[in-house]
Amino acid sequence: MLQVASALKKLLLKKSVRTGTFTLASGNQSDLYIDCRVTALDPFGAGLIGDLGWHAVRSKIHSEQLQIDAIGGMTLGADPISLAVGMTSAMKNPDEALQVFTVRKEPKGHGAGKQIEGNFHAGSTVIVVDDVITTGGSTLKAIDAIEREGGKVAFALVLVDREEGGRQAIEARGIHVISLFTRSSLLDE
Repeated sequence: MLQVASALKKLLLKKSVRTGTFTLASGNQSDLYIDCRVTALDPFGAGLIGDLGWHAVRSKIHSEQLQIDAIGGMTLGADPISLAVGMTSAMKNPDEALQVFTVRKEPKGHGAGKQIEGNFHAGSTVIVVDDVITTGGSTLKAIDAIEREGGKVAFALVLVDREEGGRQAIEARGIHVISLFTRSSLLDE
């Protein structure tokens, strides 16, 4: 897994990490912008994320003897990560394959009016996913939607933790966070 992590880190640094002055979704100013979607939507990046993410998720599932039904999070950042991990789970361990779902920012205004689409139902135990956490706000919104729809969040998987309080906010809700990278590990700080 070290080679996979190294290759993914290299791709993230090449495609997704920018320095300068940026306004984040939280409204805060930052000297660092991390757009993981560019890496997650790259076919090589998706493969690496699937391998590393499934390894991390499967380790947690086995160590705590969890029964997980599905993986997903807030659209759009979580979508390619969830799908990559779900596809890898199906290819490597078909008996443990994770179904995939997505959480809309708002309930759909027509049709069934659903906020959660895909392979999710009330009673599902799930892993919530996010690409980057800063304050944890979007991950917490996804958790709220999942719980409102009758799901149970076992833990969270994030690609990059910016180390700006998001992990603590999510864990304050009793939900453990697994991050594949932190700002420090990504930037060798």
